Amino acid sequence: MMADQHYTPGFANHIATEAVPGALPVGRNSPQKTPFGLYAEQLSGTAFTAPRSENRRSWLYRLRPTANHPAFTLYDGAPDLKSAPFDDVPPSPNRLRWDPLPYPDAATDWIDGLVTYGGTGSVAEQTGVGIHLYAATADMQRAFFSADGELLIVPQEGALHIETEMGRIDVAPLSIALIPRGVRFRITLPDGKARGYVCENYGALFRLPDLGPIGANGLANPRDFETPAAWYEDSDAPCDVIQKFQGGLWRTRLDHSPFDVVAWHGNLAPCRYDLTRFNTINTVSFDHPDPSIFTVLTAPSDTPGTANCDFVIFPPRWMVAEDTFRPPWFHRNVMSEFMGLITGAYDAKEGGFAPGGASLHNQMNGHGPDQASYEKAVAADLKPHKIDGTMAFMFETRHVVRPTRWASEAPTMQLDYDDVWSGFAKAQLPR
Repeated sequence: MMADQHYTPGFANHIATEAVPGALPVGRNSPQKTPFGLYAEQLSGTAFTAPRSENRRSWLYRLRPTANHPAFTLYDGAPDLKSAPFDDVPPSPNRLRWDPLPYPDAATDWIDGLVTYGGTGSVAEQTGVGIHLYAATADMQRAFFSADGELLIVPQEGALHIETEMGRIDVAPLSIALIPRGVRFRITLPDGKARGYVCENYGALFRLPDLGPIGANGLANPRDFETPAAWYEDSDAPCDVIQKFQGGLWRTRLDHSPFDVVAWHGNLAPCRYDLTRFNTINTVSFDHPDPSIFTVLTAPSDTPGTANCDFVIFPPRWMVAEDTFRPPWFHRNVMSEFMGLITGAYDAKEGGFAPGGASLHNQMNGHGPDQASYEKAVAADLKPHKIDGTMAFMFETRHVVRPTRWASEAPTMQLDYDDVWSGFAKAQLPR
């Protein structure tokens, strides 16, 4: 039996949910005898002694303990899925841009469809991120989890039906899914194929950014994040489980479904978020605000205000600034910026940056609007204008993003990307 699918609103809320009435113990986490003989298991996303405000964990009640599996062996699939440290090619200061990732010719599920473009930090030291794209054409017939980091999945084309140990999530372009480290899941493709982006966060968990002078409301509202209700799959059919551990892929085979959690409670769980619900804050006087004003989620580092990773979006919004160059300005940044485009056009790039594509502007290397966008912006009649039909995003990190060999040599690399800044005329000073 499986409960009807539904969601509970709120980000990182303490939730109690059961697919079978009476499956959750009352008043304790690990009673001597659990209801129905279920196995109690704690899933810890932070250290036991983390401060209460930071502590994230859930208790799961399942048909069999997770420990009930044979040894893992190395898995040689997903050859283009990599992990930090990214040191197979030297880090590049060059601005890089790629066309969309093509779909594979052969039937390929979400795991084998992952391709790593680069990343930062160290899996072993739990810092930095891995940045992947996926192009899949087949349903997963197995389960997957990452022991290296939580997964922020950003669909660009095609919906995903994600069955996790703790509930089922449906996401489509313009929405995201966040799956905690260690949670097992299976992805099927309602549209037959799907493409998108993944940020694998090795560091501190993503959370909502502080709002500071903005006040109590705005940006991503906590109630718009949705956590799925408990469900379970009672199956004795064999199932492979692939895990990503310290950068390697390992496989074991269970004689049952891994999705056998009948009930759970806690504040560590998968969730989804509709990006169109983001409450955009923008200037109503002059100057283009810093892009940090569009931060949806942040994973902090040990330096206050300097993120291990920020997830930033550029959604539809009104532009009303007076006497202002309205697109993003020319910039050199101590943070590194990996950008993707879900739909529409990005207002700082008139062409070349296509939905499904990506760009990388590493630490302290100049970037900004291309010549066509610049000339259009300085000549524009500054009436109120709505940027509509678009959604771009950025994974911004304090570390240099080191491209993989695949990304450095990819046939989708735009070798002429630097040319978009090559035609600017010299400013003319009065004589």
